[in-house]
Amino acid sequence: MSLFSLIAALLLEQLHPLTSRKDLFVWLTHYVNFFQRHLNAGEHKHGKIAWLLAVLLPLCVTGALYWLSTLIYYPVFAWAFSVLVLYLTMGFRQFSHYYTDIHQALRDNDLDKARSILSTWREMPCDELDDKEVARVAIEEGLLASHRHVFGVIVWFVITMLLGLGPVGAILYRMAQYIYMCWGTQNDAELNEFGVFARQAYHWIEWLPQRLTAVIFAIVGDFEGTVYCWCTQAKTWPDPEAGVVLASGAGALGVRLGLPIAQGNLPLDRPELGVGDEADVDFMQSTIGLVWRALAFWIALLFLLELATLGRI
Repeated sequence: MSLFSLIAALLLEQLHPLTSRKDLFVWLTHYVNFFQRHLNAGEHKHGKIAWLLAVLLPLCVTGALYWLSTLIYYPVFAWAFSVLVLYLTMGFRQFSHYYTDIHQALRDNDLDKARSILSTWREMPCDELDDKEVARVAIEEGLLASHRHVFGVIVWFVITMLLGLGPVGAILYRMAQYIYMCWGTQNDAELNEFGVFARQAYHWIEWLPQRLTAVIFAIVGDFEGTVYCWCTQAKTWPDPEAGVVLASGAGALGVRLGLPIAQGNLPLDRPELGVGDEADVDFMQSTIGLVWRALAFWIALLFLLELATLGRI
């Protein structure tokens, strides 16, 4: 069921992108802020309680609906529910149109348009970047987005499906990632201790997906380059977890990412990731190929899991 749910969700989003996703995030923000307002007393234990309540509630609802659809209705309803959960949590088109538009703008030598799109995507000014820096940063954002909005969701979705818990894994991953962004990344004194558990939980939940993404990048890309960059460069990135994805992706592509860029009229020092050539618009196309090969690998892996399951019946 996992394979067909994934394929159906991907096709559904390609044919009918979720235009109301911003409205969904607005609702989710209100939901997360509710727990922060009522439970944040500035202590670590309050952040832990708030995180557990905010995450366990949708997990329980999702699990209950899945089991009801399995026990009371025909199995097709359980499958359709799994597709719906993936459709709401994956968001492949949420970032791909930014990447595609930047790629096309650079192909058309329209640097101002590429900068503008990248600024909207990153929600920070990118007017000082040259064409190669725009391509480099876009590749970085594309690799991280493909992991956070596709591969990470798939990992936890498959895990909980194999455990018989339904699609709750997709909800777990998306909720953990969203709460981390709300509570764990803000430089706010009120959220300092309160957001500690959100950061810890996200890093625990991300540990396996990030390493599976790196392994798959190695399989479908340059294996030696991926392993070398992963082992030697990932920990140098300010966010070591994101560094695993970026370093392995750079190694798989044979491109240099990271490196200093201009930010606010000052150079922003960033470590070098990857080996090989400097990033440019051609490597943006190579990145698209890497992501699609990784997705095809996941589909092939799920196909083998389905065959193994049928063989045990």
